[in-house]
Amino acid sequence: MSLTRRRLVALAPAVCVAAMPLSRAFAQDEEALYFAGTATDGGYVYRRTNMAQIDPVWRKQLVNYVHSEHPGTIVVDTRAHFLYVCFENNTALRYGCGVGKEGFKWYGRAQVQRKSVWPGWTPPPEMLARRPELPRHMIGGPENPLGPRAMYLYRDGRDLDYRLHGTVEPWSIGSDVSSGCIRLLPEHVMDLFQRTPIGTKVLVLERLPTA
Repeated sequence: MSLTRRRLVALAPAVCVAAMPLSRAFAQDEEALYFAGTATDGGYVYRRTNMAQIDPVWRKQLVNYVHSEHPGTIVVDTRAHFLYVCFENNTALRYGCGVGKEGFKWYGRAQVQRKSVWPGWTPPPEMLARRPELPRHMIGGPENPLGPRAMYLYRDGRDLDYRLHGTVEPWSIGSDVSSGCIRLLPEHVMDLFQRTPIGTKVLVLERLPTA
């Protein structure tokens, strides 16, 4: 039985895949407001984000950002739902992001050691043992919940299973969502991908509990 995007989202466990936000569900006509036409990338036709529907705070923008990181370092603030690419003179390029359960679990320093265009998704064996109805592999493409790009974080040569990736659900940006790592709008993750060479340093800030 083939799995549609809605079916996959319903089945997805708490791993680095996109999933429906916990607090919001949309009818198809309301979802359509978040898209504006189509574009072609890597041989795939995907739906473009309607930026007019995205709160301006989550759009890509150059901001003042006091930091002590080397230029080019990525800083992820999971509490504020921002991802920064640090520049000189305490400035940064800021993107809004969505944060899933896996995004709450890990913090610290890492490096981007692998990048993928229209990445596929393969559930690990232990996940398939728990959820045999999941696909053994989902090829990359416009329906894949990882979106058009993924960047994989490693530390000391070990894959942390922590990803920076796209999303097929633009309304989830700026929110805590049911599953996944760090997600960005398709246009934003493609832009970030171009700015992120292998070896880029990444700092994920600790998500401290509120008082």
